[in-house]
Amino acid sequence: MGRSVTLFTGQWADMPIAELAPAARRMGYDGLELACWGDHFDVDKANDDPGYIDRLKTLLADNGLKCFAIGNHLMGQAVCDPIDERHKGVLPPAIWGDGDPEGVRRRAAEQMKATARAAKKLGVDVVTGFTGSSIWNRIYFFPPMGQDVVDAGFKDFADRWNPILDVFDEVGVRFALEVHPTEIAYDIHTAERALDAIGRRPAFGFNFDPSHLIWQGLDPVKLINRFPDRIFHVHMKDAARNLDGETSILASHLSFGDHRRGWDFRSVGRGEIDFQAIIRALNRIGYQGPLSIEWEDSGMDRIHGATESATYTRNVDFPASDVQFDAAFEKE
Repeated sequence: MGRSVTLFTGQWADMPIAELAPAARRMGYDGLELACWGDHFDVDKANDDPGYIDRLKTLLADNGLKCFAIGNHLMGQAVCDPIDERHKGVLPPAIWGDGDPEGVRRRAAEQMKATARAAKKLGVDVVTGFTGSSIWNRIYFFPPMGQDVVDAGFKDFADRWNPILDVFDEVGVRFALEVHPTEIAYDIHTAERALDAIGRRPAFGFNFDPSHLIWQGLDPVKLINRFPDRIFHVHMKDAARNLDGETSILASHLSFGDHRRGWDFRSVGRGEIDFQAIIRALNRIGYQGPLSIEWEDSGMDRIHGATESATYTRNVDFPASDVQFDAAFEKE
């Protein structure tokens, strides 16, 4: 029996959960990673409405689905970010409030604490998401700046997230940061530094998503190898580079789907990621959680793409061996 194959619902938030659940089953999924936007998972209702969790569980069960994780990426992004008008477009009015940046960050942090409590009520022990970063916009050191600015950024992350992680600890839920550009950790070295910043506390780990690593020139397997005890959740998402001497790894301010970009996301199995190597690495570290498809491909119909992605993922997954293949050659 392979790992469960689930669908992250964030890119499907335009579809009500009552419609998405049966569609996901038809597409071949075992469960959902529920996003905390659209009507897929309402944190406040989960905590305040006594019947909400039961109704949601019934909906999932009626469609033969389970929930292994919930994702609150949009809220987590606002915890450490320099807040501007972009955030207003993705945050609920109650969190945006009057738009005062520190107020937005404080309310987002409280909502992440509430997310941990809501996950516990649902019986889920992993919340995936983002952290935001006060220093991502300093990625290029010009005008010149010193490492003290970077140090301050990691301290800001620790100061804001440690109180959130205290609540995760209290309720027995873990937070899985998607290592991703614009976050405090976007590659292996920054992931190491983020762990150090919070004292490597057990509640904080990673949502492994190879698509955000490959276009940076990283080998995604190396993230698994470096942090074997911190891979709390896995996204199956593909990407491909198109660096032909004219295109840029920085994507040239071109929108996703523009053929002139130096890289873009692809339906699972249609990019350049070696998923077989990833499965072997996950087997090595003993990861038994779900393989959650985050489907993004601007050039393909999403029902077609999500359906074939589920099939591809089942085919590429395999259990680890419990024997040495040449052991049978040995004589008693």
